[in-house]
Amino acid sequence: MNNLIEFLIAPYRDYSPLQIGLEITASFFGILSVIFSKNRNIWVYPTGIISTFLYIYLFFSWGLYGETLINLYYTSMSFYGWILWNKKTEDDNIHVEVEWALAKDYLKSIWLFVTTFLFILLLYHFRPIIDGIIPYRSFATLTWNYTFIDFVDATLTGVFLIGMWLMARRKIDNWIFWIVGDIVMIPLLLYKGYGISSLQYFIFTIIAYQGLLQWKKSVIRNEKSLSS
Repeated sequence: MNNLIEFLIAPYRDYSPLQIGLEITASFFGILSVIFSKNRNIWVYPTGIISTFLYIYLFFSWGLYGETLINLYYTSMSFYGWILWNKKTEDDNIHVEVEWALAKDYLKSIWLFVTTFLFILLLYHFRPIIDGIIPYRSFATLTWNYTFIDFVDATLTGVFLIGMWLMARRKIDNWIFWIVGDIVMIPLLLYKGYGISSLQYFIFTIIAYQGLLQWKKSVIRNEKSLSS
């Protein structure tokens, strides 16, 4: 147990109190946002915007450019989803109706994943310039050297992008992508030394599974009420 605690807290010895505070705050609002999403509550978006805005700064400072971009996407998509959900709220003006994705939604999802995956790999190709290791004039000398984590990061970015897009469109299937992505993020963030955020994604996984079940039950209830 002591070794586990040491493993989790060791990376934070080099962090400033501001960085630690921001990560805790971002994780708190992230968990709160997923809980609201599980309950089909429109407050998923304002709480989510706070979390993703903070993670834009954190992930960029950690050198996780894929996650940085996906949180930029989350922030913009949150405003888009907020508008869509506001138009589709039920009588209480808080909860929304949900439905399963269609084949055309999955075709768009495949396109989103491929373009995102390739874009993130292109971004990592220019990482030495972004990190200031070499001058931008030397871009022609860059070689295609990727690590396993780079491919994982690019894949996760695509998976989460699909999840966010489907969630904004109120598709039950969004939870499947969140669950897969969250499970992979747990060891990835532990490997990177971000124990607080790793714990957050563990909690995300549990809530996402509950959200999948709850959204499915909501559709079944609506179908029964329409047929009765």
